[in-house]
Amino acid sequence: MGMSKKLCTAISLAAVSLIAGCFASNPEDIQAWVRPYAVNVTTDSYVVQPPDEIEIHCSQVAEVHMQRQRIRPDGKISFEVLGELDVAGKTPKEIADLVGGRVKELYTLPGANPVDVRITSFSSQVYYVVGQVVRPGPRTYTGRDSVLMALASAQPNNMAWEQRIQVIRPAVYEDEDPKIFEFNYDKAVSRGDNTKDVLLEEGDIVYVPPTILASIGMVLEEFISPVARAFYGAYLVQNPPGNTEGYSPYGGRF
Repeated sequence: MGMSKKLCTAISLAAVSLIAGCFASNPEDIQAWVRPYAVNVTTDSYVVQPPDEIEIHCSQVAEVHMQRQRIRPDGKISFEVLGELDVAGKTPKEIADLVGGRVKELYTLPGANPVDVRITSFSSQVYYVVGQVVRPGPRTYTGRDSVLMALASAQPNNMAWEQRIQVIRPAVYEDEDPKIFEFNYDKAVSRGDNTKDVLLEEGDIVYVPPTILASIGMVLEEFISPVARAFYGAYLVQNPPGNTEGYSPYGGRF
């Protein structure tokens, strides 16, 4: 078998393996998610974590009132008057009670709830859109984030396999399997089919795989790029660019 045939065979096998490994979805796994029309929000309460930001409202104590605090990596906030408070993992109401208890040790305040805590930056809870999209990365979780909304924001690129997008809920425990189902973005957009448009939760992953041709191209690039760089390096050794001349990264001067 010639070298070119061996290369083509290796590329084809690698591409097939890559594509086969991308899809481990189960249509029944969609039951782990909820539909937008079924609920108003996907969580009952919000607990703060680093690096969320909160703002303290206590109009009767000027030293505390309107102070904005970012939750530190150690889960604490600090005040000159009240000292350090451990707030990570607590709801705004629990933080208000904690701050209120410390304030009442120093001041006599009327009313049952002299302190109010408001979240000013929701930064700790995210979901992810990765793969063949223009804007990959984490997205701030709001409680009303649907798959279609996430994809429209991330914008699948021209290498995206829009018919086989994978929506993934990672396993929490070692003895669990992740939940995965497929979402047809092309069908949802072109036909208005939102039967699989579900609400995402914190930690969910939306993976946009490459098409078959894109996968083959990516595998081919892995084979070609090192060889091309080696030849280009050898070319530069033999033909160093002059001080006043530019050169192309593909070889040759201009």
